[in-house]
Amino acid sequence: MAGPPKFPDRLLLWVDAVGSYLVCMGNEVSLGQPAVGGTGPDVPILGDLSRRHAIIRRDSETYSIEAIRPVRIDGRVIERTVPLADGNIIVLGDAVRLRFRRPHPLSATARLELASRHRTQPSTNAVLLMADACILGSAAASHVITPTWTSEVVLFRRADELACRTSAKVAIDGKPTSGGRGALSPRSRVEGEEFAFSLEPFASSE
Repeated sequence: MAGPPKFPDRLLLWVDAVGSYLVCMGNEVSLGQPAVGGTGPDVPILGDLSRRHAIIRRDSETYSIEAIRPVRIDGRVIERTVPLADGNIIVLGDAVRLRFRRPHPLSATARLELASRHRTQPSTNAVLLMADACILGSAAASHVITPTWTSEVVLFRRADELACRTSAKVAIDGKPTSGGRGALSPRSRVEGEEFAFSLEPFASSE
């Protein structure tokens, strides 16, 4: 008997009244220009880039970036693979600027913020490189900052899937949870008294 469908490597996280985020589940993520036909990068960025311009890798709790085409880190040209640290400014090509963030000291999940006028395709607020857990909340150390929430929501890996937990009363796909936690599907809708968010599989517009 066939098992459950494989959880996708990329998801769109839509947070009501906050924005949208590209969630990358893999340990290796390629950055580049969206493809016109064929396979594009994991993070498609509308800019003067190659299709595979650079690759970010996660090894346990550390990140590194491999330059395939011109890349600068904090103004320094890199030619091979170098480690990434919280706050690094990554410049792809001549003008695409990304800020690398590791906001929470207890989670290896990272966030890529577009620091130039460029945008992902489709447009998102940021890219989340999902490791163990992703925190949505009002604290500055959250991966997704939700200014008006009084409760924190944690998305976390459970085997090859995602689940969530929170201290608030919450329903997943219309069903109340037990103790504020439950498994998520690639198209889940999560709703609490003061928040709501949705997931959907990511499909770049090519």
